[in-house]
Parts: sequence; C-alpha cells; structure tokens
Amino acid sequence: MDELIERIVAENGIDRDVAAKALAIILAFLVKEAPADKVRPLLDGMPGAQALAQSGAGGGFGMGGIMGAGAALMGIGLGMGDVQSVTKTVMAYAREKAGEDAVSELVAAIPGLGQFA
Repeated sequence: MDELIERIVAENGIDRDVAAKALAIILAFLVKEAPADKVRPLLDGMPGAQALAQSGAGGGFGMGGIMGAGAALMGIGLGMGDVQSVTKTVMAYAREKAGEDAVSELVAAIPGLGQFA
C-alpha cells in the first residue's frame, strides 16, 4: 500500500499521514458498502488493502454511504476537491491492480461512487 500512498501524495499534494488515513477510509467504505463478491477482486489485487480497510473501519461513517465517507474524509482535513481527486487516484490504481471490469462492477454496486471513479 506504500506505493499507492506515495502516489496519492504525489498526485494530490497532501501530507503522507493524511494520504494514509484517506486511503484507509476509502477502503473501509468500499468494504462496508460493496457486496463482498464485488470488493474481493480489488482486495485480492491490492496486497495490504484488507488490513488497511480494517484500520479505517472506525472512520466515522455516522450517516453511512457515500456521504458518510465524504464526511470522514473531510474530517481528516480534505476539502471536497481533495476528496474527489484522492478517490480518483485510488480508483485508477485499483483498475491497474484488479482490472477495469472488476472496478466497473464495484463502482456500479455502490450508489454515488461513479462521480468519484
């Protein structure tokens, strides 16, 4: 996951600690919101993603869904533009590691995610 965290830092100009927290929140959101069969290819293609998702599970998705994940990301200091660009970086990386079809199915399974993918 270090490679992806470094990419988030480089592409989005945010602090490494914030990038790691953001990635954990995004992965936890995907695990929580997506059907297991849709998120499994992504987790399998990204070694360390499952453990990082578990570390972000307490990310504070009080309202749930995409809005809860957005609130959690803003809670660590990201603006709305940052939330979108960081999520796009994560999804692009996921496409590289898990494949276009797997990510497209995952995105289709989570309402509202398409605007960030």
